[in-house]
Order: sequence, then structure tokens, then C-alpha cells
Amino acid sequence: MSKGLVYIYAGDGRGKSPAAIGWAVMAAAAGQSVVIIQFLKGRGLGESDFVKRMEPEIKLFRFEKSDENFEKLSEEKKQEEIVNIKNGMNFAKKVLATGECDLLILDEVLGLIERGIISVEELKSILACREDTGVILTGIRLDDEISVLADKVFKIDTVKSDHSIESGQ
Repeated sequence: MSKGLVYIYAGDGRGKSPAAIGWAVMAAAAGQSVVIIQFLKGRGLGESDFVKRMEPEIKLFRFEKSDENFEKLSEEKKQEEIVNIKNGMNFAKKVLATGECDLLILDEVLGLIERGIISVEELKSILACREDTGVILTGIRLDDEISVLADKVFKIDTVKSDHSIESGQ
């Protein structure tokens, strides 16, 4: 990924986060530093020994406290987590403003916009802080207002679903 570019992986297909993590591994192999911030996924990769072994080149952050997927939370818990999510977005802005890494991945950030947790304007403000840092955004729903923020957009759709592949069998 060239310096300062923004890539988006969106669509209803599986593989958006793995594609972003693939970029992270390639960047780390090239001697670059990577920060991944995951949203809306509950525990996500946060407990993964594999990801922990990739530190310090790849650092994973998760600001939500619940291990449950955001959609499964009660309304009261969702409101608590929204505060944590906004802290995560503030951290993303700081990472970009200080040039703390070469690649920043905001995993499922498009879902934050879809749910009204952050606005497109807030995302634009965060992206405006980057200089040479590459950024990857992932999520399901993508509209034109978000598309224009990116240098490259990849749409991942499910064409055929073999459930044995999805379950890892």
C-alpha cells in the first residue's frame, strides 16, 4: 500500500477483515508498523495468541468492554459501548495525527456510520489527520459519500456460499 492512501473493503461477503489483516501482515513483513482498531465485533481477535505474537509490528486495539457482538447487547449496554467506541475513534485520530504507524486499519468502522454512532463528517475529520499513514476501512454498507474518501474501493460479495467453508470445516 502506498503511503497515505485510503482503501475500503465493503460488501456483504465474508473476507473484508481478513483482507485488511493480510495487508497488515505484508506491511509488518516489510518492516512497517501497523495499528488495528476493531469495532462492533465483541471479543474479535483481541484474545488471539497469534495476533499477540505479532507485536510490536502489529498492535490490535479494542475499546469496547463487552465480549458480545454489539448487536446482541441491551440498549443500555449499547449506550455504554458507544462511549468506548468514541474513545477508540479519538485514539485513531491521535494515531494518525502523530504518525504513530505506517498502516491504520479501522475494522468495521463503516458499521459505526451505518448505526449512527459516528458521522461521515467525523470520519472525514479523522482521515484528514493522516499524512503518510495508509488507512484501511472495512464494513458492509458503503455509500457514495464514503466512497469518495478512498483511493481504492473493493466490494466483496458472496456469489456462492458453501457453509462448510464458512464454519472452517
